[in-house]
Amino acid sequence: MPTEFSIWNFAAAHSLVIVTANVPYEPGQRVDIEILDGSERGNVYLNKKDIKGETRLAITTHESADVGVCIRNFLENDTNEKLSRSVDLDVDIGADAVDYNAIANQESLSILEVEMRKLEAVVKEIVEEMGYLQRREMRMRDTNESTNARVKNFSILITLGIIGLGIWQLVHLRSFFKRKYLID
Repeated sequence: MPTEFSIWNFAAAHSLVIVTANVPYEPGQRVDIEILDGSERGNVYLNKKDIKGETRLAITTHESADVGVCIRNFLENDTNEKLSRSVDLDVDIGADAVDYNAIANQESLSILEVEMRKLEAVVKEIVEEMGYLQRREMRMRDTNESTNARVKNFSILITLGIIGLGIWQLVHLRSFFKRKYLID
């Protein structure tokens, strides 16, 4: 059975995720990387087998969810079970994943312009995340209000039921006591 280790980070919908894995060679071992998300659909973005050396993997998320990078270390049959492996893993999401040095060289931008692009991307991410949080808050508020209405209706029903049972009990006891000639 392979040893598995997963790292989870939140990523907004349509975000660029770049995973850089540096896997040194170890005899008798094989490393696989799987990138997936924790959404209801359980999207599997990438499943790369037998990673060697430095490898860059890039994906774009489909929905807002936690993105997991799962590393599995497979041992060959005749290999000692106590072997381990050190893997250097770097996960960049959103604005952090963009290579601004390449953009600066390609478009001949100054340092200040590159910084402005970085800040613009960060602000855009913040605005998108605030929109996501606002939509989530609206869904939670709607759920809370519908639950509150159900509890209120149920409590009214229970109160009416208790009042009805109390009235029935009074009528029943009154007729019982009249039959036994305890009251007039």
